[in-house]
Amino acid sequence: MRDLPMAAIRLLGLSWRQSRSRTATATGLMLVGGAAMPLAAACLRRLIDSAQHGRVTEAVVAGLLIAVLLVAALTLAHFAHLAYFELAELNLLRYDEELITLVNGSPGLQAHEDPAHADRFTIVEQEVQQTRNALQALLSLAGLATGMALTTVLLVALHPLLLLLPLVSIPPLLAGRRAEQRMDRARKAGAAPTRLALNLFRLATNAGSAKELSVLRLGGEIRRRHALLWDGTTARLWQAHWRGALLRAAGQLVFAAGYVAAVVVMVRETVAGRSTVGDMALVVTLAAQVNSQVAQVVALAPDVQRLSGVDRRLAELRQAIAPAPERPGGFSPAPPPRRLTRGITLRGVSLAYQGALVLREVDLHLPASATVAVVGENGAGKTSLIKVLCGLYPPAEGQILVDGTPLDRIALEAWRTRIAVGFQDFARYEFTAHQTVGVGDLPRMDSEEAVLAALDRARAGDVIPQLPGGLGTRLGKSHADGVELSGGQWQKLALGRALMRERPLLRILDEPTSALDPEAEHALFECYAAQAARTAADGGITLLVSHRFSTVRMADLIVVVSGGRIVESGDHAALIREGGLYAELYGMQARAYR
Repeated sequence: MRDLPMAAIRLLGLSWRQSRSRTATATGLMLVGGAAMPLAAACLRRLIDSAQHGRVTEAVVAGLLIAVLLVAALTLAHFAHLAYFELAELNLLRYDEELITLVNGSPGLQAHEDPAHADRFTIVEQEVQQTRNALQALLSLAGLATGMALTTVLLVALHPLLLLLPLVSIPPLLAGRRAEQRMDRARKAGAAPTRLALNLFRLATNAGSAKELSVLRLGGEIRRRHALLWDGTTARLWQAHWRGALLRAAGQLVFAAGYVAAVVVMVRETVAGRSTVGDMALVVTLAAQVNSQVAQVVALAPDVQRLSGVDRRLAELRQAIAPAPERPGGFSPAPPPRRLTRGITLRGVSLAYQGALVLREVDLHLPASATVAVVGENGAGKTSLIKVLCGLYPPAEGQILVDGTPLDRIALEAWRTRIAVGFQDFARYEFTAHQTVGVGDLPRMDSEEAVLAALDRARAGDVIPQLPGGLGTRLGKSHADGVELSGGQWQKLALGRALMRERPLLRILDEPTSALDPEAEHALFECYAAQAARTAADGGITLLVSHRFSTVRMADLIVVVSGGRIVESGDHAALIREGGLYAELYGMQARAYR
């Protein structure tokens, strides 16, 4: 129960930080508007009694006050809307910024690949959009609370028993809270199928998958699976809605009984002469207002209660990406070395992923200034090796040493400024072509010379002349004038991005030419080997990853990965002489291309 007030306070605090004037204006107008109707009822009582006793002046003044208060009640909420609507949009932008920060705030990938984390994010992503309603509901409830407090004072002044009328508004509120709890549980239970259904929707509407869906005639199957997931989720939500509606109806019946009892009490008091006609009119009017107030509170409560769910799940997301506590006898992170003199050493490194070991007791030395090729069949563990070197996963066991310093003692952000990576599943940044490449080295992103040099090193300069606006061309279909690229063109720009940093300590190219033919890949690997001399000047290591054995012959060191282990290492000639797995796979691939 305490979650709701705290969530409301945090939302108001966020609104205050966004704009003090708007928050104060919206709150003030809603409070005054909430008080207007009970005050108008009190003026109505005075008008009726004054008219009944011939006090014309008092009746006229009361009538004018009623008119002013009714205008205030009808218009102030509208003017408040202008302020809190802008606040709600600003708050929504702030929530979106925080979600982006949370999703990208984890030092590694564990949170991203945790299904429970993904479900939590799916719910928050959807529920955050409702926070614009939550601010309106919260301010409206503040106005209603003011009105209900005045109503209670006026009722008690007429008859002590009438205090029960506001009290019987509690059961509808509790029933509404219980109904929203049921809905929240239903949304949580439906998070996983909702996420899967959204994935199918994106698959069915994505231009990249349209070819395969059409040729394989998968449209009907995708729709069937999508409908099955949504039907299950919808049925669960409908059941929760139905039960919630019954709970709310039961609460309203309790209030209706109290409403009838209040009217009966005042009728008896008026008939007995202990109350005036104005008193009777006041009670009937206030009772109607309480009924309206309770109905509004019940209607608004789900939006406010949903806010507590958003607040709680945001806290859970923050907790999920919170940095691990320092080890006992904590230490200050060390900077990465200015240049490598010995290299990078892995000692007994194991990596667990979703309960399974993907790297097993890896012992490997990557010499400074060397070009190293990592080869192996799909699923052998090559990409897992890259992830631990980038600090995206901490080893489950073992240690990584950078010139003798454990990697977990080096400041992670500083380490990542000294590495350059081109991943196999590279991102397609829908920026200008210049920016898509330039983000590979943010300090030099605006340098056209640096971007063109990186594209030249990647042998990707032929992409730019094909674009209508050259480097200034917007890429992707997110822009109305955006240009969509082929898979090979996207990969060439990604390679240029990976080569923006000229002298990293570690440059990793993970299947950098998977969209190219073997001959083009071989030529590019020779180019990369030549470019590695630039990195070697600082003792930097160039790590090339490929499942094509014929393209890595020029590497100083070839590492063969199989089943998450290093099974062989050496140069091409030595591995061929050994006649092991490398020689076998090399021969198989060589025969396939004859």
